[in-house]
Formats: sequence, structure tokens, C-alpha cells
Amino acid sequence: MFNDIGPLELVTIIVLAVLVFGPDKLPKVIQDVTRTIRKIREFSESAKQDIRQELGPEFKDFEFEDLNPKTFIRKQMENDELGLKEIRNGFDLKKEMAEVTDAVHARDTDSSPGSSSSSAQGGRIDMTKKPEDPGGPPPFDADAT
Repeated sequence: MFNDIGPLELVTIIVLAVLVFGPDKLPKVIQDVTRTIRKIREFSESAKQDIRQELGPEFKDFEFEDLNPKTFIRKQMENDELGLKEIRNGFDLKKEMAEVTDAVHARDTDSSPGSSSSSAQGGRIDMTKKPEDPGGPPPFDADAT
């Protein structure tokens, strides 16, 4: 339950508990906390059993830990009924990006500066060129302000 608490943090919590509750009340507080945790666990287990009974025999292997997305994905990756490993191994993003980059660079080197006007007439627009400057500030609209 407390796997991520280190020894220094545990000592800090104990010292704070002694300072806040005092050495006289600390045993009673610890008993109350453990009793509360025990009741919460019992309530949780009874709720799980009730849910399993309501779901029926089809879900007898149902585990509530599977509702955690990390656990679900880990289980599915181990099971691999869907062939996810083949899909993951067959998808090489670096290779596909290199192919796209080569295709883009090959098209840029094929076009020459004199043929840019003919490519613009063919319906293609050269996105590498900067738009022409109209030569002045934009028109001022007094009604818009």
C-alpha cells in the first residue's frame, strides 16, 4: 500500500505524529486509524463480492485491477490475441518519415527557378516563396475601430 514511502519519509511522519498527538494519545490514534482502514478494506471487499455476484458467472474471472488502464494494456500485450506485436513491429515511423522527406526533397530538386511560373499555372503554389509586399501599410478603416 505504501510502496513509495522511503525510510526518511516514514521517520518524518512518525516524528510529526508524536509532535502533533503527543506520546500519550498516539497509541489510541494508531488503533483508531488501523480500525478505520480495516473497516474500509472489509467494505471494499464486500462491495467487490456483491458486484461479482450481480455480474453473474460470465464474469467470474473479472478482476477490478484490470480497470486500471496500465494493467489492462500490460495484460493485453502479454496475451497478444490481436497481433499487436506484429502491428507495432511493422510500423516503422523513422522509415516512413525518411521516405516522405526524400520525396519532398526530390520534388524540390526537380523544379528549377525558370519552371516555377509554369508550375504556378498548373495549379501548384510554391509555399517556399514569400508573398509579394503590396508596398505600403494596409488600408485603414475608421468604422472598424
